[in-house]
Order: sequence, then structure tokens, then C-alpha cells
Amino acid sequence: MSTNVKQPEIKDIASQQSGADPINYSFMSEPGISKKVVEQISHYKNEPAWMLDQRLRALDIFFAKKQPTWGADLSDIDYSSIYYYLRPTDKVQNKWEDLPESIRKTYDRIGIPQAERKFLAGVMAQYESEAVYHSLKKQLEDLGVVFLDMDSGLRKHPDMVKQYFGTVIPAGDNKLAALNSAVWSGGSFVYIPAGVRVEIPLQAYFRINAERAGQFERTLIVAEEGSYVHYIEGCTAPIYTTNSLHSAVVEIIVKKGARVRYTTVQNWSKNVYNLVTKRTFVHEEGMMEWVDGNFGSKVTMKYPSVFLLGKGAKGDILSLAFAGEGQHQDAGGKAFHGAPYTSSKIVSKSISKLSGHTSYRGMVTIPHGMKGCKSTVICDALLLDEHSRSDTYPTMDIRESDTQIQHEATVGKIGEEQLFYLMSRGLSQAEAMSMVVSGFIEPIAKEIPLEYAVEMNRLIEMEMEGSVG
Repeated sequence: MSTNVKQPEIKDIASQQSGADPINYSFMSEPGISKKVVEQISHYKNEPAWMLDQRLRALDIFFAKKQPTWGADLSDIDYSSIYYYLRPTDKVQNKWEDLPESIRKTYDRIGIPQAERKFLAGVMAQYESEAVYHSLKKQLEDLGVVFLDMDSGLRKHPDMVKQYFGTVIPAGDNKLAALNSAVWSGGSFVYIPAGVRVEIPLQAYFRINAERAGQFERTLIVAEEGSYVHYIEGCTAPIYTTNSLHSAVVEIIVKKGARVRYTTVQNWSKNVYNLVTKRTFVHEEGMMEWVDGNFGSKVTMKYPSVFLLGKGAKGDILSLAFAGEGQHQDAGGKAFHGAPYTSSKIVSKSISKLSGHTSYRGMVTIPHGMKGCKSTVICDALLLDEHSRSDTYPTMDIRESDTQIQHEATVGKIGEEQLFYLMSRGLSQAEAMSMVVSGFIEPIAKEIPLEYAVEMNRLIEMEMEGSVG
């Protein structure tokens, strides 16, 4: 199969606009989604036949399913104009100095590899469709920990990937999951052996650089019995006048007595549609924690989910959304109690300013016979001006009487008395508003490692600029 592309396309797509970096791509597909493009991606990656078969079945599902209309407005997405596969380098590097200088400069600006040297157990950096850099501390490799980009995971551990791939989120789950299953590239494959605790976080950083680019990483995490891992991801993109699409799938299997924490600090530019499916299967006495911070993007639709499948399984979802002018952050969480004596907690915090729109969308399901289950849902919304909007769409399907269910929801504006008190202590109005907002998000910020909490507060400060006056 031919993989030739016209070089003028590459120059056009890598034009420098508002933070974009000039990149000479080693390969890029033609724009638009088709069987040819899917086959080209699989061929270029030299994948096994079963993966190509899965991709093609997913493509049929994508074409058959209608665009979601129940959430944010997705009518401006033009699937025919998007580039579904862009390869910035020919291979993944494990030495920072071997990366192309243009890519090194991009990641140096956001703190990689400085953060790696300081406190990270492993780092994976993805640029466009492919991982470009990967590193894992040797002592973790010696314990049997696997932390690879997803493509390397498929090559080196094909049987394990085949065992779990698509079992938590099948291609037929929704239209965007089908799209990811058809054109996925990059992402992380993490395997933690039984009893191994990875006390230092693993990190992945995702960058969309090109105009009209799509990024479709696929992340699969398997935590064996009694293990622990904290995985952190960050995301950025430059600003263009045209729209880009980020549609990831994250599948996590938490086995008996294991614990996984998955933290996201997402700051896509305001031309990116961020449409992500994240789900966990949690087995007996396991624990899953989602910590989800959403700041950038034009539209976000993301609802981290926990399926509690074993007695005593627990799931916590902490969601933060900040929407400014022209943004709609539709976020929340889902908990399905598929075993007795399971517990879930969903805490959603949202902030809207300058006509920004936030929505909490969540679901708690407890079928008949699931005795002793507990669930708490807390939704708090803060409006910074009279033009902003916040909506709440909670769904609770409780079919068992022997349960404990709590639901709280508040929406309000920053109080004039709060501002007056802080300003009487010498703060400006902007400083006072920022302090109130910082206090509002504190329950989520305290759950993030210090370095990332600092980054999140910095993003809040940037978003607060222009909120007064």
C-alpha cells in the first residue's frame, strides 16, 4: 500500500499561528475519514491483522451512528476536513537529546524533561498522532512495570493488549468511541504487576500542533491485585481559526484490592472539540479515583465513569470545569453499582464567566439486589457575571431500597460581602475574585500533586484575567 503524500500539504498544515511550532512531518494521511485512511494507518504501523479487523468494524459503526445531539453543539465538526494521522518523527526516542529540536523546544516550555528529572517515575510525550519520547525508571522495569506508548505496547505485548483492548469501552459504545477505535494512534499502555506500588506518578503529555488535526490516543491501564499507580496527563494546543478534534478513549481495569488514580489537567486551545470516553472496571475491594480538570477547548464532553463490579469496590470522581467566552464545558461523571456494598462519590465544581457555559451531566445506577450501596453526588456552580450559564443534569436510577443516597447542588455568584471584606484588606477586586475562586476549587486542588496544583492555579489566574472591568 502506498504511503506517499504531497509535501505542499505538510507545509500548509504546519503554518505558524498563535503558538504552533514548525514541524516537518515524516508522514501524514490525506484529510478525511475513509477505509483507505484506516488501512493506511494500520499498514504504516505494521499492525497484526486482528487490529485492522477491529479498526474496520469500528469504522462501519462510526458511519452508522448519528452525531450526539443531547449535549453540547457539535454541528461545526467537519469530519471530512480533519487529518487523522500525522507522524512527527520516525520512531519513539528514549533520550531527550535525540528528539528533533523543534519538538524539544515545545516540551521544554511546558516543563518536560525538568519535571521528569525532579519527581516523575516515567514520562511519555505524544506529539500529534504518535508518541515521540518515552522514559521509565529502571527500578520499575525491574519490578515488571510496563509503561509504553500504546503502539509499542501492541508490538511488545500483543497478547495482553488483545486480551483487554475494547473490553471496557467497545467500539459500539458511542460514535466518538467508534471513531477512536477506527483511527486510534498513540496513548499509553500501563501494566502494574500484583502487589507492586508505583508511589511516584507516571505522566503523559499530549500536544496537538497542526491545523485541522485530530488526536485519537488510546490509553489502557491494567492494575493487578493489590497494586497502585497514579497516572497524570496534560494537554495543550496552539490557537487556530479552524477547529481541531481530540477524541480519546481511556480503559482501566482495577483488579481485586488495587487502586488507580488518574489525573487530568487539560488546557486545549479554544478551537478544539474535546470529546473523550473514560471508563473503569473496578473489582472486589478495588479503588478508582478520577481527578479531572478542564480549562481549555471550545467544547468538552467528558464523563469519567466507574463500573463497580466487585463487593466493596469504590469509585471517586472529582470534576472541575472552567468556561469562558465561547466555551461550553459539559462534564461530570457516572457510577454503576454492579455489586453489593459498593460506594461512589461524584464531586463536580464549575466556574463560568463572560457568557461561558458549564454543564454537570451525571448518572448513578444501582440495580435491584445491590444491597448496602452508598453514593454521594455534590454539584457546585459559580457564576462570575450575569451573562454566564450553568446547567445540571443529574440522573439517579435507584432500584434497591437498602442503599444510602445523597445529592447536593448549589449555584451562586461571588458575594459582594466577600469581595468587600477582601478588598478592605488591601486586595484589588481582581485579586479578591481570584482568591474566592481558588477557595471554591480547593477540594479538588488539594487532591493533585503540588506541582500540578501550582499549574492548575496558574491556569485559573490566566482564565480570571479580564473578568473584572
